Amino acid sequence: MQVYLVGGAVRDELLGLSPPERDWVVVGATPEELQRAGYRAVGREFPVFLHPETNEEYALARLERKTGPGYRGFETQFSPQVTLEQDLQRRDLTINAMARAADGTLVDPYGGRRDLEQRLLRHVSPAFVEDPVRVLRVARFAARLSAFGFRLAPETRELMRFMVANGEISALVPERVWREMQRALGEANPWVFFDVLQDCGALPVLLPELDWDAAQRDALRRAVQIGAEPPERYAALLADMAPEKIKVLCERLRVPNDYRELGLLTARLHRRIADAAALDAAGVLDLLEAADAFRRPDRFELLLRATQARSGADDTLYAALAVALVTAAGVTLPREKLEQFKGIAIAAAYRAARIERLQQLQSERRKS
Repeated sequence: MQVYLVGGAVRDELLGLSPPERDWVVVGATPEELQRAGYRAVGREFPVFLHPETNEEYALARLERKTGPGYRGFETQFSPQVTLEQDLQRRDLTINAMARAADGTLVDPYGGRRDLEQRLLRHVSPAFVEDPVRVLRVARFAARLSAFGFRLAPETRELMRFMVANGEISALVPERVWREMQRALGEANPWVFFDVLQDCGALPVLLPELDWDAAQRDALRRAVQIGAEPPERYAALLADMAPEKIKVLCERLRVPNDYRELGLLTARLHRRIADAAALDAAGVLDLLEAADAFRRPDRFELLLRATQARSGADDTLYAALAVALVTAAGVTLPREKLEQFKGIAIAAAYRAARIERLQQLQSERRKS
């Protein structure tokens, strides 16, 4: 039995990065041997085990044979006779098809180190075309590694275009498209994910609601610059899309509710927020109420970041709105007024008091 560190951990190590996780391949063993050694089986479709101490994933070396359309149309074969080179050959990119032996020896049968040095994202074998998920993965790796100067190899770009043309890309299920898109939104250059999909023709097939353009690319660039997280980046991406389109997209991809709500809210309010400097105190309060900011201040903060990414304005406006929320939320009414008013009258009294306090805040800001 031989154990090798494989995939992303080896790639990141050669790039001088700290890998977020480590995966291992076991050659020359059976499931029973690993279980007797204390490993816990977790794989349903093929043998994957968790190490009894580190909980890292150990997979038996395996082969895959295409049996049907889509990324689920595979038959997995594993046995002690499957070699490490055979296991690595089924991987997507050469930079992900390297392994490190226990003695530190690099196993690189498909030129991954060379492509790392040349900053190329290149497919391992013609079998790349058998799995449409690889189109999404390559686009996501481009979003992650373009900051290091990586680019697609021309022959890999042509294979991806072929997969779109032959309809293989259409076999992707919505959940997988969203999973890769969500991960791509968290990468260093998330706009590259959409650029790559647009270039190979996959974007209008996978995300027909999205009219990818320079404004959306710039919004994602600014979102990265201000440290926005994936939900705000997603909202900035969709800010100029019609709400009905956003709903269709979110329902089709089964987008989580927090992403969906923030996307719709940003589309509805980002222009009002961007123009908030011209609002009087009543207009500011109307905006805060429309955003449900008093009840959900944390989401309002995300909304401001998404709007900032979309508009490109500096921090001053958004800081002022954040202060306005804290100021208005801190308004209280004397006990005698609370006893004097009832029901809707109390709400009106609070509104009047908040407007008065916001007017004072605006006056103080003008004087300073």
